[in-house]
Amino acid sequence: MGWMVGGADPRMARSLKYEIPGTDRRSDALELAEIGFDGLFSTDLDSPEERVLEIGFGRGEFLLEMAAKRPRSVFLGIEISFKRVLKMARKVGRAELLNVRLIEARGEVVLSDLIPPSSLDEIWVNFSDPWPKDRHARRRVIQPEFVKNAAKSLVAGGFLHIATDDVPYAHQIAETLDAELLFENAFSPHAWLPEVPGRVQTGYEIDWRAAGRPLHFFASRRNSVNASAC
Repeated sequence: MGWMVGGADPRMARSLKYEIPGTDRRSDALELAEIGFDGLFSTDLDSPEERVLEIGFGRGEFLLEMAAKRPRSVFLGIEISFKRVLKMARKVGRAELLNVRLIEARGEVVLSDLIPPSSLDEIWVNFSDPWPKDRHARRRVIQPEFVKNAAKSLVAGGFLHIATDDVPYAHQIAETLDAELLFENAFSPHAWLPEVPGRVQTGYEIDWRAAGRPLHFFASRRNSVNASAC
C-alpha cells in the first residue's frame, strides 16, 4: 500500500516520464502513519478550514476543482492505481495546488487504520466500482464496516457524500447508510437525490449524464452520538 518517494520501489522509475513539476504532492501510507494526519499538512496550511478526503479520485477533475475553489481546505486523494496517482500528481503540480496530498492505497484501509477519529470534515466517494455481479458484491467500497469507519473519522456535523450510477448498488448504499446510527440522512425523506444543484461534477458523471444514465447522490451527516456507544 503506497510507496515512499525516492524509495527503492522499481516502479518509481516510471514516474520520470510524467514530469511532475514543483513539489511532489504524493505520500504513502507509512509516512501518514508515522507523522500523523495533522503533521502531513502542517507545512502547507497552519490552520486549514476543513480536511476533505476523496476515495477513488479517478481522472481527478473533481478533486482539482474542489481544491482550487477551497484553497484554505486540505484535500487528501486516494487511488489504488499507481498510474492514476502519478498522472494526478502531474496535474496537481501544474495547477500549483498546495492543499492536495495523494496516496496510492486502498481507501478502506486508510480510513480504518490511518485516519484519526473525528478528524475529517468531508468524505467523498464518487462512482466507485459497483461490481454488478452478485459474487463480486463484497468488493464494493460501501459496506457496513466502511460506513462505520467513515462515521468515526468525521467530526460532528461532517458529511459522507456518495454517488453512483448503478441502481442495485444505490439500493445497497441506501440500506447500509440507513442502518448506521452515527449518520443522519441529509436528503430525508428521500434516500437519494438524482441531482444536486451546484455540485462539482466528475468526468464520469458528465459522460454518464449525457448518456442518460440514472444518477444517485447521497449525503449523510455525522450526528453527535458518541461512536463508542454504537
